[in-house]
Parts: sequence; structure tokens; C-alpha cells
Amino acid sequence: MSLKLVRDPEEGREIWERLIPREFFPDLWEVRWAFHRHFRRPMLFIVEEDGGSPTGLLPLSWIEEQGHYAFFPGETWHGRTWLEQNVIPARSPDRLLAAVPGPYHIRYLSPRSDVIPGDRTVDEIGYLFQPPVYGYDIAGYFDSFSGKSAKRIRREIEAIEAKGLSWRLDHLEDFHTMVSMSVARFGIHSYFSDPRFRNAFWDMVNIFAERGWLRVSTVLVQGEVAAVDLGVLYRGVYTLIAGGTSAAHPGIAKLINLHHMRRACEEGVREVDFLCGDFNWKKMFHLTPRPLYLLESVAAQVA
Repeated sequence: MSLKLVRDPEEGREIWERLIPREFFPDLWEVRWAFHRHFRRPMLFIVEEDGGSPTGLLPLSWIEEQGHYAFFPGETWHGRTWLEQNVIPARSPDRLLAAVPGPYHIRYLSPRSDVIPGDRTVDEIGYLFQPPVYGYDIAGYFDSFSGKSAKRIRREIEAIEAKGLSWRLDHLEDFHTMVSMSVARFGIHSYFSDPRFRNAFWDMVNIFAERGWLRVSTVLVQGEVAAVDLGVLYRGVYTLIAGGTSAAHPGIAKLINLHHMRRACEEGVREVDFLCGDFNWKKMFHLTPRPLYLLESVAAQVA
């Protein structure tokens, strides 16, 4: 067994595509490269070899303003990376980590990874809706609630629908409306306030659109856009990657989230991934928690 350091993007791509399983959309090199093109972080792939053939990979990017390495491509927002389901395949995990030439903060490690901290340090919790559990029946899903809770949710949804609701699906240009809504509501705390992130995200969205994986869901109330969500359907997993809502329509997020769940049931989707973020509605909606893990030799400084 030996180790080598790879900084050449083409060689890095070949090793990535050879070792990283393509189970979820963040596993795709094209997705990672879309962000690398705009953030331009110096890459460092630490490669484990056996007889000259790669057997392990720790793909890193140097985050200059933070002074540490992060998982490639280092698409940071307030000092933290965004892409989830990161995987480190390795036969000798300790050797890979020992070879990192500086501090590191590696987020969102998937349980699939060969490198998981010994103390199982949880980074954040992701939340899933699993249609097979309910027989692909949204009514069966509501049966898991108490009668009081189910009535309250239905009452809130019906009140929004009574305002004059309509849907627009798969209209790609609504991406720009979503970005505007996000920035207007969250300001510098929106992912899209960073032009690097916004442009990389747009490149990624176009990849999904070209391959027929993109789902754009737009809710209009009396003809005006009230919410836009973007999702990607890849290998039976429907992942909600971004969304924007109007503050003028409280409760609209619940409605659009139920739309995704109902659509997943109708289309026979294996899993709906609402990503990390401890929002109250995720627990209230009985979503299934899934931890992602953290490896760090230094704590990230959140801006």
C-alpha cells in the first residue's frame, strides 16, 4: 500500500469516477465540477494505491479564508460546505487522514463512507420521507398522525387552497424567481447571495434539466408566485435541493412539501430527501432522521 497526492483535475476525475459510487446526485463528478469551476479552490486528492491501482480516496479542497481543508470542491457558505452524502472510500482510513498536510473540517459524511469518526460525531441530521413505508399512499401516511394533528394540517392546507391556488410545473425560469425570493427573505444569509454559489447552482440545475432529472414546482396564489422548489430525481431518490417562499403567504411551505410527498407516492419514488436542517416542520411531519457525520482536526469558523 502506498499514498500519492493528486492535484491534476483530469487525474482526479478519473480516480473519483473509479472509486466513488454513483448512488446519489452529489456522487457525480459533473455536480462537483460545477461548483469547483466557480469557487476555484486548490484541490488535493490523497489517493491510496495497491500495486499502482487506486483503492482509496480522500478528495479535498483548501479553504483559504478558513485556513483548513474541506471535502471537494469546497463550496462554502458562511464557512461551511453544502453538498451532502460525502463518501471517503479507503482500506486504510487512518493513513489517509494522517497524510492531510494541514487542518481539516470534513462535513456531511455519509454512513456509506469507509471513514467515519470513531465516536460517531454527528454533523447534522437529514430528514427523509419513505413512500414504501406507507404503501405509496398519502392517506396511509396521514394515518400515522393523531386525528387532531392530521385535521390541523389539512385545515391549514385547505385555507391556503381557498385563496385561489394553481400550480406550474417544470418551468426552468422559475429558478431565478426562487433566487430572488430567497435573497429578499434572508439577505446575506441566503446561499444565493454569493454569486459563486448562485452560478454554480445554476450550472448544476442545467445539468439536471438536460438529463430529465429536474423537478421545478411553483405555487401561485391568485396568479402570483408564492413558492418555488427545485428537486432532482436520481436513481429513485427525489432530493429537494432549494426553495423560496413569499413571506406574504405563511404556511405555503407546508403545502408545497406535501405536494412533493404526494407526487413521490404517485410516481413510486423510493425516498424523498429533504436534506439537513433542523426545521420544526420536519419533525412535525414524522420524517425519518438520518445522521451525517463530521471529521475535524479544527472547528470551522462560521461567518
